[in-house]
Amino acid sequence: MKAYLIRRLLLLIPTFLGISILSFLVIQLAPGNPVSIRLMKMQGTMAANSVPAEVIEKTKALYGLDKPIYIQYGRWLKRLATLDFGTSYKDRRPVLEKIGEALPVTLQINLLSFFFIYVFSIPLGVISAVKQGTWGDAITTLFLFLLYSLPSFWVAMLLMYFLGGGQHLNWFPIYGINSLGAEKMTFWPWLWDRLWHLVLPTFCLTYWGFAYISRYARSGMIDVIRQDYIRTAKAYGFSNKVVIFKYAFRNSLIPILTLLGMLLPALLGGSVIIEQIFSIPGMGRLGFEAILSRDYPLVMGILSISALLTLVGLILSDIFYALADPRIRFE
Repeated sequence: MKAYLIRRLLLLIPTFLGISILSFLVIQLAPGNPVSIRLMKMQGTMAANSVPAEVIEKTKALYGLDKPIYIQYGRWLKRLATLDFGTSYKDRRPVLEKIGEALPVTLQINLLSFFFIYVFSIPLGVISAVKQGTWGDAITTLFLFLLYSLPSFWVAMLLMYFLGGGQHLNWFPIYGINSLGAEKMTFWPWLWDRLWHLVLPTFCLTYWGFAYISRYARSGMIDVIRQDYIRTAKAYGFSNKVVIFKYAFRNSLIPILTLLGMLLPALLGGSVIIEQIFSIPGMGRLGFEAILSRDYPLVMGILSISALLTLVGLILSDIFYALADPRIRFE
């Protein structure tokens, strides 16, 4: 296993370089550029069209966009070697500083979401598989498919309308992550205020994953309980509880572990739609605004960290495979 991990870690380098090159090219080839956007903001659309070429060239030089793409990429890669993602074109702040402000907010929402997803979806999937073919299983399947089909932005708007002070109930806040003046609160009132603000966004991020993981857990358990060794265990007189949770449950986790490999980038990336709707200053909203403003350093910083976490998550999935199923050997 040690040799396997060393090989996989070494493969991270060329894989990451390939992802970064493709990302850099796609960003550069996208319509629009930070120079034109900045000039439009400063002088207006009509005035920006009449800006002298000298001003445009100086602005490009300011951003380092006057060089060929391969030189720009080489400079970015050189900075990356020292963990320097550059400065944002939008406000000239360090990229890592802006990511450091948005990342804790996204982690709070997504950690809560993933906790509720896995705590409730896996037991429900196991129970549904054990009760396969019953009315309870049919009702659960229908309910989960309905949840899975609901668009998150539509659910968010309904929750805001009915529970967020529309023409109905005013139970939950629908803007930001804290109330005005929260910085003056003591810790426990501040924590309660923060959690209360996260109720609706967390629900919108949870229900879809809850339905999705439950179906994975159910299908994985159904495949396992049909195996010969499960029938053998039952023939030896073991109770259903022992057979399910001691022999079947562990092996049924393999499909779930595949999804866990995407946990790290999902924790970082956040949700663009939900964060925009609820005005949450997280990674999803930060990335969305960076793309709109063609903030190349900030976009590359977010994409690079996401790519690295994705690769690390895939390695962790392979390790979890071996822990869950001793028959798996990397050699």
